[in-house]
Amino acid sequence: MGIVSGLVLFAVIWSMVFLIALPIRVQTQGDLGDVVPGTHAGSPEHHHLRKKAFWTTLVALVIWGIVATIILSGWITVDDVESLFRAGAWSGREIDG
Repeated sequence: MGIVSGLVLFAVIWSMVFLIALPIRVQTQGDLGDVVPGTHAGSPEHHHLRKKAFWTTLVALVIWGIVATIILSGWITVDDVESLFRAGAWSGREIDG
């Protein structure tokens, strides 16, 4: 895995973790009873984006480290992944090569 591949992998992992973290601890205008006219009651009032970005970065670094270690060590190779997704691989039937 090259430097660019590692950065792209980190960016993808970070984005996925951030999208998971976004709805956590969001306080909406409806929750607080202070709905601004012209906005939806579900609009966020307090979203804590700085904290979420910080924790997302820490979690993404840990996940990226695990995935990068697996890729670089060769524990799971591209051939292993491709063999899982061939037709019939999960059915227990033999696959003709």
